[in-house]
Amino acid sequence: MTRLPAAGVAWCYKGEMPDSSSDFSHLDAAGGARMVNVGHKPEQQRTAKAEGWLRCRPETISALRARALPKGDVLTVAQIAAIQAAKRTDELIPLCHSLPLNVVEVEFDIEDTAIHIRSSVSMTGKTGVEMEALTAVSVAALTLYDMCKAVDKTMQIDGIRVTEKIKQ
Repeated sequence: MTRLPAAGVAWCYKGEMPDSSSDFSHLDAAGGARMVNVGHKPEQQRTAKAEGWLRCRPETISALRARALPKGDVLTVAQIAAIQAAKRTDELIPLCHSLPLNVVEVEFDIEDTAIHIRSSVSMTGKTGVEMEALTAVSVAALTLYDMCKAVDKTMQIDGIRVTEKIKQ
């Protein structure tokens, strides 16, 4: 039996399923991973929104506002990276469905000591787009971190979460 340690999480593998195994849609009866079948679901308009922050020093924010960072226009690069990542979420996250996204929007609010990152992802389909919205925010934050790390070693990525899920 192989166990992976994680704070507050019990990992289960074949032969050792918790009593509530039926609640885990990505696990089969034996505890193996499986992709959820969404073939029976109706197509609906689906939107998910997510947010997160890159916390940094005020000097980093000043350089960003002045477009004086060594790597150039970091917000445009992060926006493009986020959109590309949302479109490829199924390649990054095992068992995610390939989704025909209609739109991915990524916005940044520049605060005194942080960059607030927001994404909105929409499509018409049989499953939600939360993972795509979270991936967009995460990759935007990682890209900003990468492009600013030369001037700020104190940055932190924080508070990535889904803020809204709409199914119509």
